[in-house]
Amino acid sequence: MKPLFCKTLLALAPAALLAGCMTPPQPSLQPDTPAQWRQAGTSAADARAIQAADLAAWWKLLGDPALDRLVEQALAQNLDLAQAQGRLQAQRILLGTATAAYKPELTAGVRTLQDVAALDSYFHASLDMSWNLGLFGAAESTALDGQGQLLDAQAQLQAAKIQLVANVVQRYLEICVAQQQRFGLDQQLQLDTRRLQLQQVRVQQRMGSTEQVQQAHLELNRSRGQEAELLQHQARAAHALAALLGRSEPDAAWLAASSTPHIPSAAALKLQVLPAELLRSRPAILAAEAAVQRAAAAAGLSNSALYPRFALGGSLLFSYNLTQNRRSSSNHEPMLGPVIDIPLFDWGRRRAQADADALQMDNAVKAYRQSVLDGVAEVETALAGLSAQQLRQQSLDAQTPLLRSRAQQLQRRQQLGLASELDTLEPRRQLLLHQSQQSVAQAAQALAFVALFQALGGAPLPAQAPPDTPGATR
Repeated sequence: MKPLFCKTLLALAPAALLAGCMTPPQPSLQPDTPAQWRQAGTSAADARAIQAADLAAWWKLLGDPALDRLVEQALAQNLDLAQAQGRLQAQRILLGTATAAYKPELTAGVRTLQDVAALDSYFHASLDMSWNLGLFGAAESTALDGQGQLLDAQAQLQAAKIQLVANVVQRYLEICVAQQQRFGLDQQLQLDTRRLQLQQVRVQQRMGSTEQVQQAHLELNRSRGQEAELLQHQARAAHALAALLGRSEPDAAWLAASSTPHIPSAAALKLQVLPAELLRSRPAILAAEAAVQRAAAAAGLSNSALYPRFALGGSLLFSYNLTQNRRSSSNHEPMLGPVIDIPLFDWGRRRAQADADALQMDNAVKAYRQSVLDGVAEVETALAGLSAQQLRQQSLDAQTPLLRSRAQQLQRRQQLGLASELDTLEPRRQLLLHQSQQSVAQAAQALAFVALFQALGGAPLPAQAPPDTPGATR
């Protein structure tokens, strides 16, 4: 067996040397990102500079311990996130067997059979070995495909985390705004009810008109309708938040009114955003990179199929004649030799497949570059939205002293007997409406803050990053 084995190695040596020089295509992926965002955020001295590490727990910048606890519960209990984590774990397990087809395989078997004349029965025991060497980049391409699948599962998990955290923060803010608006609306209903009473008294005293009473009725009914809408909106947000946390029922506090809900202050939302390297954790970019790796693997496999396939095969057969109770003369001789599969008649089909896969890899690279451009555009849009909401908040804040001063002046005039109670109700009502608009604008600014970190790809990174790949690089 030794001379035969040596001859086999000598026969395969030139092919192995040639195949060892061949590797899968390795497209270089260099994100085309700007050095600095055009919408650079605020330049205020007290603005927070966003670092890459802040993406892992960006919601903590809002400074709400209750929200922090809800996000932690969601990350631990959400069922959609658990499915994404399971898919990632499955891909990590499969990665260890990605190149199993290019490792030696041993099979053993036993059977009994009869000869053609049906005179003798034989007992056969065999030990067979086969080893596909995976030359011409086949083994490397298969490993690269496994790495691409793992990176894609990681991107899906990252996307699930980002969406989950963003949804938890959004539902929480919606509940807080509804609670605050309900509290203000209760005060508004009291004013509307009192105005209706005063208008009715004026009609009885022939000092007013029925049209004024009807107008007061309309305002009161509008306020009651707003209360019903607020209750519905708050209930929807509360039940959605419960589902995100893996619960069947929301907390009772989420459905109640509150005079002091936590809505992030404008100071907490002042950001200085650093260069576009923060985009690296965007799941869309990770998924596009995974697609490039898998396309490169497919191109490598189809290219390797253009060359002969080399394998080693061997077998050891033991035969025992059960009828004659004697062995045959050649029942234990081993066989070992190369297996060479040369593409001849289907080479044109293989060539066409290789060309098509090369084009698909080129398309995947273009899709990766487009995903980077989309990320840049989304971040710029989010920054512009955050800036616009900050300007809106500043405009509303500037109106507050004027409205408050007007309401206070009329109350003083009432105390001096220069104005009636009815005269003071409308300015007080306008101040309540303005405060409601302020809370909505403040929440809108916080939602723009959430949209920014969604665009940047903010989420806790997986505990275990995928191993380095021999294929595409960032």
